[in-house]
Amino acid sequence: MASRTFTFLGTGTSTGVPMVGCQCEVCSSTDPHNQRYRSSVMLRVPHGNILIDTGPELRLQLLREKIGIVHAVLYTHYHADHLFGLDDLRPVARHLGHSVPLFCTGEVEGKIRTAFSYAFGVQAEMLPAGFIPKLRFERIGTEPFRVLGEQITPIPLLHAHFDVLGFRIGNVAYCTDVNVIPRSSWPALEGLDVLVLDALRYKPHPGHLSLDEAVDIVHQFSPRHAYLTHLSHDFDHAEVNAKLPPNIRLAHDGLSFPF
Repeated sequence: MASRTFTFLGTGTSTGVPMVGCQCEVCSSTDPHNQRYRSSVMLRVPHGNILIDTGPELRLQLLREKIGIVHAVLYTHYHADHLFGLDDLRPVARHLGHSVPLFCTGEVEGKIRTAFSYAFGVQAEMLPAGFIPKLRFERIGTEPFRVLGEQITPIPLLHAHFDVLGFRIGNVAYCTDVNVIPRSSWPALEGLDVLVLDALRYKPHPGHLSLDEAVDIVHQFSPRHAYLTHLSHDFDHAEVNAKLPPNIRLAHDGLSFPF
């Protein structure tokens, strides 16, 4: 068994797939690869589990993958589909014996403190683990940092007018919710074994890469393999994969690979 495993907990866009109220072929599909929770991933490393983002289906994702403990969380940004499952970490602090470290920018910390205000302050400190999520913030910027013995390199990205972070761990980079990769971030995407990249739909979008744009970026940086994520109901899994270059594939919920 590999000592490090990358697992897609969710690969869907902000509405998830199937989308509420939609009867299109993909939303009605019985193919499990077309059923997409909101985007997040788990890095299983020798010293524990590192979660990237806490989407709304976090509890269901962790149960599906039989992940009992989350040792640390990294945040790409603060949008609801990447944040609002945070309360599902309430049981985790009891297992850890301490608060859950959240690695994020100051901007994301501010949004978390506002959205989950009940978890902070004097009264919150008096409540035992399990009543509220016990959390502590570890402020990050653009410099590399270490989590559970692993070096993590932040990758500044643009998501319309929002600043977001991708992350590079070893020779794997995870870049969701992006429509522009600044020139200064290009070096962090060179020499990769695996690039995980946003690809929302066929048509251009102001905050996300289209399928063609994502494929062009993969060709630019030439990773050995690439997986596309944050996928809408535009994409039928089998149909799109049949047309992509052999080193590029749509990701699907539950997909894992060693790194």
